[in-house]
Amino acid sequence: MIERFSPFGTILAMHIETISSPDLAWQEEALCAQTGADFFFPEPGSSVREAKRICGLCPIRTACLEYALDNDERFGVWGGLSEKERLELRRTAP
Repeated sequence: MIERFSPFGTILAMHIETISSPDLAWQEEALCAQTGADFFFPEPGSSVREAKRICGLCPIRTACLEYALDNDERFGVWGGLSEKERLELRRTAP
């Protein structure tokens, strides 16, 4: 069970200019859009366990991770992976 919730659309509001793009419509279905950004953008050294747990339940996790990799997102948890995990994935990709 997710303990903390923010008003619907909290994270989406951070990227309001990109929401109208059809290829970003998946963001409206993302569980992070219904949860506080503090889970997904924690302070340095903080745990990302809760964000990863929420991502694990999200039906569009793959699209989120693809977006983060394609757009070189360097901060936060995207598609269930932290910044360091995405960097390692990029380094080992062919």
